[in-house]
Amino acid sequence: MKLLIDAGNSRLKWRLDQDGRILEQGVGTLDDADPLPGLSIDARNLTGVAVSTVASEERRLNLMEQLSARTAAPIRFYWAETRRGGLVNAYADPRMMGADRWHAMYGAWRSINAGFVVVDAGSAVTVDYVAPSGQHLGGFILPGLHMMLRSLKSDAARIGFDPDQVLDTRPGKSTGECVNHGLAWLSAAVVDQIHKDAQAFGLDRIVVTGGDADRLLGLGLSAANRPQLVLDGLALIDNEDQAQ
Repeated sequence: MKLLIDAGNSRLKWRLDQDGRILEQGVGTLDDADPLPGLSIDARNLTGVAVSTVASEERRLNLMEQLSARTAAPIRFYWAETRRGGLVNAYADPRMMGADRWHAMYGAWRSINAGFVVVDAGSAVTVDYVAPSGQHLGGFILPGLHMMLRSLKSDAARIGFDPDQVLDTRPGKSTGECVNHGLAWLSAAVVDQIHKDAQAFGLDRIVVTGGDADRLLGLGLSAANRPQLVLDGLALIDNEDQAQ
């Protein structure tokens, strides 16, 4: 029985796997006393813990300490790599890539027999393009919805508005509409560019994951929603490494 963890800068997703079956899953935060709320199975029965994280080193060490206090099972952190199983990273130094991007790409690579785009719509939005050969063509990192909202609230304090997750891209007729429709307008433009890039690069499939995936789908992104994509890739990599 294996515990899989995808830890962002604050939000944490976890999943308990056994023989390819998902036994339990949940969401927590790194700031909680218990970052694994809802985990009911005795952690002493775990055979291993696999972690994908983009959190700071301080938060990673704190998570390591919390996990070590709950289980004696080996805790393995996995990072971006130069290559694996035919997937080749475009980064000259893979250590500079967020682990979640690599694990999402690998999860998609192992399940799609064609060129593809991975969109991870979290705190930041990442877009990665992978050719049919498995060559990563590069990607983009953009601020996500909540990051843009926080920026407007903190850096433009005189702009008063109530945040509202709308899909309306028409010109706004109040400050609130101008902000919320403007964010939808920006996201819709990103969706259009992803479609254009996919066509230009000859990529047949788009997959999306992350907390704002439904929002991008609502704005017209032609993609399959894979909420577990990072954990799927992490599970594959951990299984491969432990089988060696």
